[in-house]
Amino acid sequence: MYSLEMGLPADDILPQLGGVDALFDPLYPFPATVTITRTSEEDYQTRQVVASIDGIHAGTLLWGDSVTCELEPGPHRIRVHNTLVWKTVDFVLAPGEQVYYEVVNRRGFGTLLLTILLGVGPLYVTVRRM
Repeated sequence: MYSLEMGLPADDILPQLGGVDALFDPLYPFPATVTITRTSEEDYQTRQVVASIDGIHAGTLLWGDSVTCELEPGPHRIRVHNTLVWKTVDFVLAPGEQVYYEVVNRRGFGTLLLTILLGVGPLYVTVRRM
């Protein structure tokens, strides 16, 4: 496929990709990706949600945002919070796998009442694998 699009013979392209053997070498794992979205209609659509993957800041999501990170295959951990409520999700990525998570910043019991009385109320975080 590369040779047709680029006009090069396959022998010229494969060394750039690491050769055919690299495709089957366990030390040359295919990268995997994880995407975290905040697009649910259930979302309260206020406040930011901060996401980190393996302890590294991945992004600050407002409603409608998403972030995609390329990771090595293996076990990983997502932590998301809205500065009040924290959620942690552990997952394992296979080589080449694409995983999608949806984060929802939602109202809970008493949120509306406290917002009316105090002007602020707690929002809860839900993380769902899609």
